[in-house]
Amino acid sequence: MGDESYPECRAQELFDEFVSSSTCRAALGSFSQLCEHLQLDRSGGGGERPLYRAIKHRLNYWRANALWAKLDRRAAQQEYQKARVCNNITCVIIGAGPCGLRAAVELSFMGARVVLLEKRDSFSRNNVLHLWPYTIHDLRGLGAKKFYGKFCAGSIDHISIRQLQLVLLKVALLLGVEVHVNVEFKNLVEPPEDQQRHKVGWRMAVKPKSHPVNQLEFDVIIGADGRRNTLPGFRRKEFRGKLAIAITANFKNRNTTAEAKVEEISGVASIFNQRFFQELRQETGIDLENIVYYKDDTHYFVMTAKKQSLLEKGVIIQDFADTALLLSRGNVDQNALQMYAREAADFSTNHQLPSLDFAMNHYGQPDVAMFDFTCMYASENAALVRQRRGHQLLVTLVGDSLLEPFWPMGTGIARGFLAALDSCWMVLSWSQGGAPLDVLAQRESVYRLLPQTTPENLQKNFSLFTVDPTTRYLNINRLLVTPAQVHSFSQSNKLLSWCQEQTRGYRGVAVSDLTTSWKSGLALCALIHRYRPDLIDFDSLDEASVEENTRLGFDVAEREFGISPLMTVDELSSVGEPDSLSMVMYLTQFYQLLKDTPPPADQSSVRRAAGGQLSVRQTFTLHFHVFSLNKLYLQLWDLNGDVDGQLCDEAFVGGTSRSRVRLMANQLQAKLDESSPSSSSSSAVSICLSLYLSVSQSSGCFFCQKRVYLMERLSAEGVFFHRSCFQCFHCSNTLRLAAYAFDQHSGESAVVHRSPGSIRNRYRNRYWSHVLLKNPSNCWIQRVEAAASN
Repeated sequence: MGDESYPECRAQELFDEFVSSSTCRAALGSFSQLCEHLQLDRSGGGGERPLYRAIKHRLNYWRANALWAKLDRRAAQQEYQKARVCNNITCVIIGAGPCGLRAAVELSFMGARVVLLEKRDSFSRNNVLHLWPYTIHDLRGLGAKKFYGKFCAGSIDHISIRQLQLVLLKVALLLGVEVHVNVEFKNLVEPPEDQQRHKVGWRMAVKPKSHPVNQLEFDVIIGADGRRNTLPGFRRKEFRGKLAIAITANFKNRNTTAEAKVEEISGVASIFNQRFFQELRQETGIDLENIVYYKDDTHYFVMTAKKQSLLEKGVIIQDFADTALLLSRGNVDQNALQMYAREAADFSTNHQLPSLDFAMNHYGQPDVAMFDFTCMYASENAALVRQRRGHQLLVTLVGDSLLEPFWPMGTGIARGFLAALDSCWMVLSWSQGGAPLDVLAQRESVYRLLPQTTPENLQKNFSLFTVDPTTRYLNINRLLVTPAQVHSFSQSNKLLSWCQEQTRGYRGVAVSDLTTSWKSGLALCALIHRYRPDLIDFDSLDEASVEENTRLGFDVAEREFGISPLMTVDELSSVGEPDSLSMVMYLTQFYQLLKDTPPPADQSSVRRAAGGQLSVRQTFTLHFHVFSLNKLYLQLWDLNGDVDGQLCDEAFVGGTSRSRVRLMANQLQAKLDESSPSSSSSSAVSICLSLYLSVSQSSGCFFCQKRVYLMERLSAEGVFFHRSCFQCFHCSNTLRLAAYAFDQHSGESAVVHRSPGSIRNRYRNRYWSHVLLKNPSNCWIQRVEAAASN
């Protein structure tokens, strides 16, 4: 009898060990032993989902039954369709933070195979999180009280990050999430070109390289690795307010009677309790804006300190206007910071804590930190779809990767959980065959609500909350963002991905966006060198010579590709972040010109292509089309007087109409392809077409120094100006781009008339070759002159 009951008793012991485990390693180890004892096969994502049902059938234990009842109640929600709604989906989650784990739990309820990667094997974050009422209700429904008995007891509405991770990890394991620790995500691996023998989809590269998840194919990947976010394709915007310096400190909680009697401080601000803060300053010299004290695994204090007080106390060594320099590690006295935090904690608790010894962080150092909490980042979009060789991949972000919280509002974990549920709803729509643009549009519409969400504008009946956003948000509009808007944004992401691919591997070049990554000039030079290494000696460039690099890139792009610069070198280097729209417009011209051209295999082939010998017929054909384009350009200028504005509208604004110049360009390209298969002549015409279809932007007119906007500016000789300011230096008549000359010998950079009669000489000098001079096609010159004179 005793022998028969032993396996059951052992299973109960292992279950109790799992529930009471206090570290990540202990939880993983005890759960592995429990599954092995119950003979559950978890390899390769096989077995029943959610996994706890198989455990439930094998383990009849009164302590476990209460937990099974809670999980059964949650799993019965109709959106999950009995864990079948996403059973065809494999999802990878990067990061075992609270939001990544919460997303893993939700996807497991939907029946998806979930693989979670965490580069560490321990949870060591002591900081305490404020919980909104709905978050408490959500965690209670997942059995948090069974794993952590002190969870939100009485009026407590907070929990340490470490304890929250442990709770969610245990729930995730019971639901069948495959958790891999000491595994670091490196990058995505695209499907291979050869799809004939085996259909191989999206995979990933991880560290260590020998880990089996390197061969895993998946449909969805979720970035939950915090602010650093290793998934490419997401542009971030920064929110910065007035400088506010926060200090967090964690002291050891020995759980003595004296410590238990100390009351928490849910939040004291100087504006509401001026006497307290005045006494604090008089007694200690510490000047604070506010302070909060939570009692959890540690005694957790967070406060906002005034900069002058930190300087006077020697915490900050030297005052700097730049926040990064001000709070840099070399400018902070760590011993003075510890003393500052200890004095503030001691005074605010009325000296009742018997000892204030610092807890240790994951680096083995005293857990005290100082940072600027008014600097926050948010992703411009919540999700995107990548498609390569017939395989689609849904990519999304949650947690701090998506939206960093504003600490005084205590919004971090609440909005993080909401975003996790919103992303899971998107995965549900994706698994049911929703159109990619529709799925993304709905996700972006919900994302627009997230920064504005507070406890007051959520639905009040928490028991009705599900993965469906309509059950959680008030006045939700799922069509706030349209599929057309998503398509426009995806084009920008496509451009970023292309730029990253073309500049990958170049020294000093790391393209993470379409603005600041291009300020040094190296990225632009790398992009040009990728396709024309004969034009730029990239190895000779100096990273410190920012202006020289930028000027070189601008000059070569304009001279060789016909792509005019969008601003001057000085303007690009003087602004903190270049105008996003202008940079997209500029780089789009490179993309349109080069996207279908494979990079050269070696430099010699480039030189042959660049200086290739054209036949007499090819030469004549090339110049014929160039003059045809010149003729049309002059005609449009005389008819409309606004060629540049028209070109801008047609080239970069969506629509079905096309400008006459674009139509003419396509016709010329087609004729050239018919008459000459030479890649050299084809690329030459492409460059000429790009010259006329390019647009640029600057902030100031060269002549009047006033702001010049996109639709009213012209560019010549490397400067920008209003159309009305482009006048002859001698007679002040308005000039046209097709009929002017630049007086290089004048110190005033004058421009002078070129009469229609002199166009013949100008065109002969610039374009006409000795072969064409013998050809009786000078009628084209006459037509150009006629167009210019009308």
